[in-house]
Amino acid sequence: MDELNLYPPKKAALYVRVSTDKQDELSPDAQVRLGKEYCEKNGLHLCAAHIYQEHGISGRKANKRPQFLKMIADAKSPAHPFDIILVWKFSRFARNQEESIVYKSLLRKQCGVEVVSISEPLIEGPFGSLIERIIEWMDEYYSIRLSGEVVRGMTEKALNSGYQMTPPLGYCAVGNGQPFIINEKDYKIIDAIFHMYDSQRMEPTAIARKLNEIGYRTRRGNPFEKRTITRILRNPFYYGLVRWNGHEFMGAHEVRLSKEQYDSRIARMDSISKPAGQRPVSACKHWLSGLVKCPICGASLSYNPSKNCPFFQCYNYAKGKHKESISISEKKLTQKVYESIHNILDTQNITYQYVPPKSENTGMIDLCKNELARLEIRKERARQAYENEIDALEEYRMSKMRLTQKQAELEAQLKKLQENKSETPPANAISKESPDICQILSDPNLPSETKGQALRCIIERIVYDKKNKKLLFYYYSS
Repeated sequence: MDELNLYPPKKAALYVRVSTDKQDELSPDAQVRLGKEYCEKNGLHLCAAHIYQEHGISGRKANKRPQFLKMIADAKSPAHPFDIILVWKFSRFARNQEESIVYKSLLRKQCGVEVVSISEPLIEGPFGSLIERIIEWMDEYYSIRLSGEVVRGMTEKALNSGYQMTPPLGYCAVGNGQPFIINEKDYKIIDAIFHMYDSQRMEPTAIARKLNEIGYRTRRGNPFEKRTITRILRNPFYYGLVRWNGHEFMGAHEVRLSKEQYDSRIARMDSISKPAGQRPVSACKHWLSGLVKCPICGASLSYNPSKNCPFFQCYNYAKGKHKESISISEKKLTQKVYESIHNILDTQNITYQYVPPKSENTGMIDLCKNELARLEIRKERARQAYENEIDALEEYRMSKMRLTQKQAELEAQLKKLQENKSETPPANAISKESPDICQILSDPNLPSETKGQALRCIIERIVYDKKNKKLLFYYYSS
């Protein structure tokens, strides 16, 4: 008995990983059971604290597997809690050959820990190492092909009008590609967003602020932001159009927004000036804040709500960045704005340069370019599979033909998107909204935010030329 105590059993850790719930033959319970049986047969000691499990996580990237990283950290600790890491198959340890080699080498050289596969025993020596590398390469290649098959299957589902993306706020997934259904509790938030923007003319930042004050949160439990509200307002799913990875179709899900309402909203959003760095109207003290610019430095004129005489003053001058004061009274500035809009409405006398609104084509162009880049990678991998005698010539020929055809379709789509340019509207198009804007600006009962939003539909900026006592108006054509 005393002699046996001189050789305590080696300590083992068990790493368990499944990528999906469909891997019944590799279920977590089965992997744990087989790991324990292996330890009993080979005289290894395994404690529950050293069983590391991850469910529904891919093995392609180690930095996305917290339990795997914890196991590596434990192995590197001075306590040296285990001598062997057991896995059901080497593919459970890593699907990426490069990472597999790096981590196995680190464990072996720095920690004295070996990685052992329960179902793939290796012989000692160089030949065993060679077999191990081949297994790792096959695991990685399988993962790459599986990824391609998944995307291909999802594409087929999209072409057959199947629902597979994450449901937007206000909807719940049914499963099996069936149309999403409305979640009445969450759709109240969507109704509130649409009402505040379409009827109350509030901007996205103000809407986000209001929702957060009420206590509403996004699907993930986070506070609302301007970009979140903008994405919801621009999401065509709410009138029935389903989009996924460049494919789109009219869905069969219930909608409470018409196409006409959606188009009217998008036209309004695209018509509003969005200069870089400009603050949202809801955060401005005056409806002209952020629009009036200094002719010397180009900075905005800040509003000073003085009780005696409210005025605008160059922000950089107030900070001492240039000597000349550029200021104008609030009363004089607002009067000049009224006069300018009325003058254009009456005389149609305007010189302009048309700036087209941002188009959804930009996102589609980027999507096409990214997909083309991925196709090039897939074509190279198919070639490598053939050269390494993994795929037969006929398999390689079919894969290449399919990928080339897809590439040609994407290139044609990209060319069409790049050629699709907006036509320049007539010079008098700016006057269409002027009567409404004049009424809005002159109504003392309307809030500052409403006036600011209306003005930004047609005016990009106003430059105050103090030297010549002029205001230069830069209008958008809407």
